[in-house]
Amino acid sequence: MNVFELTKQLICIPSISGDEKAVALFLADYLSSIGLHVELQDDVADRPNVYARRGDPEVVLSTHTDTVPPYVEFREDDEFIYGRGACDAKGLIAAMVKAAEALIEAKVTDFGLLFVVGEEAGSAGARAANAIPNRARYLINGEPTESKLALGSKGALKAMLKASGRGAHSAYPHMGESAVDKLLDVLTDLRRVELPNDETLGATTMNIGMLKGGVAANVIPPEAEAEVLFRVVTTTDSLKRIVDGAINSRVDTEYTFACDPVFTERLDGFETAVVAFTTDIPMLTNWGKPLLFGPGSILDAHTQGERISKRELLSAVDTYKQIVLRLKANGS
Repeated sequence: MNVFELTKQLICIPSISGDEKAVALFLADYLSSIGLHVELQDDVADRPNVYARRGDPEVVLSTHTDTVPPYVEFREDDEFIYGRGACDAKGLIAAMVKAAEALIEAKVTDFGLLFVVGEEAGSAGARAANAIPNRARYLINGEPTESKLALGSKGALKAMLKASGRGAHSAYPHMGESAVDKLLDVLTDLRRVELPNDETLGATTMNIGMLKGGVAANVIPPEAEAEVLFRVVTTTDSLKRIVDGAINSRVDTEYTFACDPVFTERLDGFETAVVAFTTDIPMLTNWGKPLLFGPGSILDAHTQGERISKRELLSAVDTYKQIVLRLKANGS
């Protein structure tokens, strides 16, 4: 099947984080059928990573098999393919697989494909993949970068803030202590704090992604919590010190995810960019020097209208092939 048909097949297999097994088994069968040696790594709760290789890979193409909810069905028109995973990252999987077929046809050896689970939910698959023996010198990670070679990506720091108070009748507020008020005060101070900037990556940003608390309008709320995500341009440790200083022990803080920003490899002849999102690259520490490239726009990812350009998708097949060849030549 061509790259458009393969993208459709992948999109039509739902694989929201935690439910990637069916798409992994589909890929394992397909990759075996084109002559690659395929290994399934079942280290993440029966959600297999897929590692396919020809020879002993020096260069590995990699992206993730999971998607965010909700599932969005496949559709297409003359210009675009639509559906959950179209650009993040099932279209990219299809382009990498078709690039692998082209490399096989050209009798190229010593390259591989690594498709991991859980990128959208903590990168458990990437962490597990480090246990796979390999001698890779380069990892080409796929995320939608608008077909530009990304020179760096921001890190991430996720924090759960929990405030405790004392419940009471709202007609007698002096008898209680509002956990919601405490939490709002902390969040207001966090929004006012000066966050770090980096010359290449830009500004640290903060998103208050989830808020919940209270019992009813006529009850002083005894509990409240918020989940906050920072996009990091320095180190997570230095940002934690800033956040902890602003919170000043007024609420309980648990850091549930942390990864530092990364800077990735250059190749002459590519238009370049810097991206604000986080990838599996910081967790894929055993796969050589990283590059970051992919068709599609991150602005389309995670939306009801997620899509990828057919023209850009087709071009990515050749681009992935050429990057593999250039990196292999670099080591010759």
